[in-house]
Amino acid sequence: MTASAVLRVRRAGPLVTFQDGGRAGLMRFGVPESGPMDRFAHAAANIALGRQAASTAIEISLGGLAVTCSSAPVTIAVCGGGFVVDHAGEQCTPWTVRSLVPGDTLTVSAGAWGSWCYLGVAGDLVAQRWMGSTSTHVRSDLGGGVVQAGDDLVIDGPEVDLARNGPIEQPAIATPANQLRVVLGPQLECFGPDTPDTLLNHAYRLSNAYDRMGVRLDGPNLYLVDALAIPSTPIVRGSLQVAGDGVATLLFADHQTTGGYPQIATVISSDVARASQLRSGDSVQFVAVDPANAINAVRAATTERARQLLAIAERPGLVTQRLLSTNLVGGVFDHRPARQQTQQGHAQ
Repeated sequence: MTASAVLRVRRAGPLVTFQDGGRAGLMRFGVPESGPMDRFAHAAANIALGRQAASTAIEISLGGLAVTCSSAPVTIAVCGGGFVVDHAGEQCTPWTVRSLVPGDTLTVSAGAWGSWCYLGVAGDLVAQRWMGSTSTHVRSDLGGGVVQAGDDLVIDGPEVDLARNGPIEQPAIATPANQLRVVLGPQLECFGPDTPDTLLNHAYRLSNAYDRMGVRLDGPNLYLVDALAIPSTPIVRGSLQVAGDGVATLLFADHQTTGGYPQIATVISSDVARASQLRSGDSVQFVAVDPANAINAVRAATTERARQLLAIAERPGLVTQRLLSTNLVGGVFDHRPARQQTQQGHAQ
């Protein structure tokens, strides 16, 4: 097995970063979790290659990415939004597994929909770790870091698995969602009595103020009532935090761990990844659910997510190709005692 493969970065847009499954369990110490904007697509890019779901991959923004395989072949996967994927001049499906050989260029560019996609590799993507994770927190530049033109992406223990090559059927749960379920609160007392109805009865648009930390929403203002001196409280991914100007921000992967602006609602976790695939200018409608229904929805979504990842790991044709490449005859053995085998041989 080759020691390492190298993908030379020819072009990289802003916010192209190393991300693993995230820096979980440290927010109580003021350490952001970070991790992928779209957790499902990130996991799919790894699972498609037989890797652990939380393995390090490259998160690609709308600015796109172009890499050239400069040493040793390696199999890669691309999963996420409806991006345009080109491998050595051949356009591929947005969700795909390909094997690169030295000289091949892979280009991933913004397509019809989606804001993020993921480049997974069959091997260990070398990246700086911080607090046990390669996930990049962009504003502090902690973790694996931002990918830039001229960088070399080094892959230890690269593997070529031709049996995995080909398109991946994109699950329906990977598409953006314009209707987002929310649990109201936890600080409704900081808002006017009609403000929750304003949130729920109007559409909001994602503004251009959009990065891995969150996105400001354009729409009717959400009026506060004497709420600008409240103590800082915990923040989670999916929080809808409202600043003093009445403008809400939907918080994403690089959100702060605490904040002094009140939160009018929280998008349930199973809808956050689909919200992250929306683009500036897209509209959203918020729908209130009670905590019990939110828990049931998340449990159902978790079960469906696991089912879809299993389908990607065992997608049609993959098992058949593996069987055809396996020498099954070589595994045949005679279970009879040696004496019986000898007597049978003499009789012949």
